[in-house]
Amino acid sequence: MQVVVIGGGVVGVSTAYFLADAGHEVVLIERRGNVAEQSSFGNAGIVAPAYAVPWAVPGIPRKFLSYLFKGEAPVQLKPRLEPALWRWIGQWVAECNQPRFHINQQRMQRLALYSRDVLHRLREREYLDYEQTSGFLQLFRTERDLALAQPLLQIALDNGMPHNVVDAEAARAIEPALCADTALAGGLHFADHETGNCSLFTKQLKQAAQAKGVTFHFGAEVKAISARERRVSLHVEDKEFAADAVVVAAGVESAQLLAPLGIQVPLYPVKGYSATVGIKDYEQSPQAAIVDEAYKVAITRMGNRIRIAGLAEFGSRTTDLREAALRTLIKVGEDWFPNAANYGNAQFWCGTRPMLPDGPPLIGATPVKNVYVNIGHGPTGWAMAAGSAKLLADIVSGAAPEIDTEGLSLTRYIH
Repeated sequence: MQVVVIGGGVVGVSTAYFLADAGHEVVLIERRGNVAEQSSFGNAGIVAPAYAVPWAVPGIPRKFLSYLFKGEAPVQLKPRLEPALWRWIGQWVAECNQPRFHINQQRMQRLALYSRDVLHRLREREYLDYEQTSGFLQLFRTERDLALAQPLLQIALDNGMPHNVVDAEAARAIEPALCADTALAGGLHFADHETGNCSLFTKQLKQAAQAKGVTFHFGAEVKAISARERRVSLHVEDKEFAADAVVVAAGVESAQLLAPLGIQVPLYPVKGYSATVGIKDYEQSPQAAIVDEAYKVAITRMGNRIRIAGLAEFGSRTTDLREAALRTLIKVGEDWFPNAANYGNAQFWCGTRPMLPDGPPLIGATPVKNVYVNIGHGPTGWAMAAGSAKLLADIVSGAAPEIDTEGLSLTRYIH
């Protein structure tokens, strides 16, 4: 078939690659000048299935409220009179109970574990090298933080993920450069989890997709989609094009493309931040990746650079940099690796992540014939991109998916 993919992030490019691999004639349309220029550009780079869990956790709304009164906090809310924001928060709160958390995390874990396998196969097949490192260490500053991590430990056990609960001494042995003056109660180590430069991966995969015949159109924005019998019509700028099928993978802009088709999805942009800085002392730098559980901030090694990324800001649809968020990132970096880099020279970035209230993304067909979606991955888009794309390509091609797709389709919201 002739298939158009809308969106040039890691999810869209991966989707185009697997559709072409399945034999389709694929065109990808991206409004920016290249791939991976928005949410896929400055993320933490973590590919850790254990960390692919819903934000809708039992007890988290109360903790969320406590963050609102702290200057340095992992979550910020900018109150505004926007019905979509408060509707999303209401739906998110409704998911913050044990039965729903269990369902949502099982769906996300299934996809994340599958995606890691697909990524490995893809990496070997296309000889990709995107500054990947092995090892993931979650750090807990206090005993209370460690106690609150029990759901994560249970997830690792339930899914048979090799891991070790380590004390402070063992954590420092895994990452010798950790600052001895920063309080540390213990950690959770996943030796087989990994990180990688998402932007670099996406650009390399773009080349592999082009070799399979994918055509990329940049600087072009899809204004609308309309269905015409067995074909789909796309309105791009002032022109109209027809295709056999279209896949919407346009991040936070996906909702406005789908709404005129009568497809309502509770997709909301949540802003995240990152700081990237060159390494000045490799012996004082992280070997792989750590996550500071107290601040929900990751520190990852990307070649000769360190990336510090995380935080979540609700209620802002701009990409303005908030000074308090930037200070938090630098604080976390200096707390753990004070001599690794000149943090004053950091390059800052922020982007919006397309979040759904319950957590798992939406992959597959819509009520409109030949219109498909691959959206709503939130902060785990990089960890789930390869698997989501392979699933979507199988669904479009009429092939049997390699894993159970229960709970990953629009039927969650459209009955």
